[in-house]
Amino acid sequence: MTSTAVPLATHREFIAAAVDQLVATLERLGDGRINERPALAGANSPSGIVVHCCGVMEWWGGHVIAGRTVSRDREAEFRTVGSVAEITGRLRAQRRQLELDLVDFAADDAPRGGIAPAGQYGRTHPTQGHVLLHIYEELTRHQGQLDLTEDLLMSEPARR
Repeated sequence: MTSTAVPLATHREFIAAAVDQLVATLERLGDGRINERPALAGANSPSGIVVHCCGVMEWWGGHVIAGRTVSRDREAEFRTVGSVAEITGRLRAQRRQLELDLVDFAADDAPRGGIAPAGQYGRTHPTQGHVLLHIYEELTRHQGQLDLTEDLLMSEPARR
């Protein structure tokens, strides 16, 4: 019987590409724009979106998959400000931590931090493989949000 499981190396490659895209967007925006919010109610800054992606990798990879104790303030992630170097450094460090959290990854095993309950998408994440795919899903979802945020910010005059 042939396995239909996606190899871990493939997941790593796609996650690395998603992180690289987030970095590229922050670098295009530069220090002058990454902490701005588009002129829309409830909009997030690029730095907040990317730090939230760090929180996603830390919580879902570190806690749910690896079973590490993680302290996370999700709301504070969106209030983060910093330079491109600081935010991209944090993102790259979190990706390296995710690699460490995946050392004992077992796609078909239950998450070590407990089975993630059904959330707003109405499904549970009963295996580590489900959780890893969810991490990638969230990174790409927020890359789309970041792309739209970049478009909006670039269509507005810079605030000083």
